[in-house]
Amino acid sequence: MYAIVDCNNFYCSCERLFKPHLDNKPVIVLSNNDGCIISRSDEAKQLGVEMAGPYFKAKPLIQKHGVSVFSSNYNLYGDLSFRVMETLRMLLGEHNVEVYSVDEAFVDLSIFPKEDLQQVSEKVKTTIEDWTGIKVSIGVAPTKVLAKVANRLSKKNKKATNCILVLDTDEKIRAALEQTPVQDIWGVGYRYSQKLKEQWFIDDALQLSRMSEEFGKIYMGGVVGVRLIRELNAIPSKEMEDELVNKKMIATTRMFGSPVTDIADIKEAVATYTSRAAEKLRRQHSAANIISVFVVAKEENHNITFHHGVTHSHYATLPNATSFTNELIKPAVSLVDKLYKNGTAYKKAGVMLTGLVPDNSIQGNLFLPQAKNCERKLMDMIDNINFSQRDDVLKFAASGTTRDWKMRQELRSPRYTTRWDELFEVH
Repeated sequence: MYAIVDCNNFYCSCERLFKPHLDNKPVIVLSNNDGCIISRSDEAKQLGVEMAGPYFKAKPLIQKHGVSVFSSNYNLYGDLSFRVMETLRMLLGEHNVEVYSVDEAFVDLSIFPKEDLQQVSEKVKTTIEDWTGIKVSIGVAPTKVLAKVANRLSKKNKKATNCILVLDTDEKIRAALEQTPVQDIWGVGYRYSQKLKEQWFIDDALQLSRMSEEFGKIYMGGVVGVRLIRELNAIPSKEMEDELVNKKMIATTRMFGSPVTDIADIKEAVATYTSRAAEKLRRQHSAANIISVFVVAKEENHNITFHHGVTHSHYATLPNATSFTNELIKPAVSLVDKLYKNGTAYKKAGVMLTGLVPDNSIQGNLFLPQAKNCERKLMDMIDNINFSQRDDVLKFAASGTTRDWKMRQELRSPRYTTRWDELFEVH
């Protein structure tokens, strides 16, 4: 049996944790640059605040009902997510927990008898909420897809289920599938759901589960479709997976706080993003052979319909694989000269590092001074100081000092758990 542990309205829950007066009141959290709504409390949903809708369009409704609004606070959310996942690992064992996203984790409960699953789930839920303050929902079933189905229904009927639903019999599974619209099945999505409804009159998960595996193979993406139908029929096809420790590609991208036209500002931003990507690279003990830079122009179409701006990108192959910030900033900034067009306003930039190799496979150069071959020690020292002091206390001059292009976060709450000077105060 598998379970999925899902943090309820996670970003909103993180904000409420240090503001208990907001319990049972409408709360929303905005995306980068305070552009769109990316998290809503149940109360905000009931008011009709739309998910992923532009903030400026929802402002009249938000102001009318006194909805509390927050900018994204990723430092806080990331730390609280880590605490939730660590609690799960302590309760159930590290190898029985698969972190699926910042607010979800699959758990292998096969070590427990079926008759104990409800009690075990209640214990897990209570412990997480007591230790972290984050409320969670739990769905338990024979497969991951069915666990997702159970979790959805547990949140939909919170009062009846207390946010826990265990599908441990064929009758319960059948009833759950019948209550699940086809578009709400994990892995189906909007396009497939429209196709299933219009061509084969499949409206819910129960009807899809009755289709053959051959149908899934032909019309739902081959092996992926076969696995989905098998999982809906309580046949496990998606095993627990270990967390990907070393990434094959590392990227840092950000929206600017306001459109940028000055090439010097874009170079500062790219140098800053390169520094961040290099830090991630060193954290997993890798080095990069290729660096890519892209910029996104601000769209000129001012109609109601949204259009993405044009993306321009270029890459450079490095003479030697490296993880040193100074050796990555130089080609990154040079690429900006190739991408920049005078008079164009840009809204976003990013840096990607690819062709990654283990850094211990890189040989030193006999023709360079000893100090040059020991730059890794310098990088480690910079990383340690920045980690302990935060906010890039040490940075390369190319990253700039004023950084007027930085992402807008006008409504961000304090980073209570990761900054000494922003600790929560009790009076």
